[in-house]
Amino acid sequence: MKLIVQNIAEKFSTFSDLWSPKIIGELYGQHVKLARLKGEFVRHKHELEDELFWVIEGVLKIVLDDHVITLGPGEMVTIPKGVYHQPIAEEEVKVVLFEPISTLNTGDALGSNLTKYKLDRLDD
Repeated sequence: MKLIVQNIAEKFSTFSDLWSPKIIGELYGQHVKLARLKGEFVRHKHELEDELFWVIEGVLKIVLDDHVITLGPGEMVTIPKGVYHQPIAEEEVKVVLFEPISTLNTGDALGSNLTKYKLDRLDD
């Protein structure tokens, strides 16, 4: 078995596109992803999957139905399945995401031009 050490800063330096998660690993049916975010994402929910946002750099706001969560570097939150949320990044934010492999980035907002059906892999 080949074990791969991942350097997150180096992986972030390999891409600049926004709202396009990149897979860097898998565990227990979960993808570990990196993403650069800037601007407003589509409001959506995931019917079957929880989603973890871990901010590496920048400030990420996540608008929920009844309040706004603000995350800074080193902070994380898990959005439970079925909860509507809208990520907003006024300046560029770098995040690590943990999500079940089945998770589609735009959840139930399938008509969005931000939907990514096939993600690039950076784990080889």
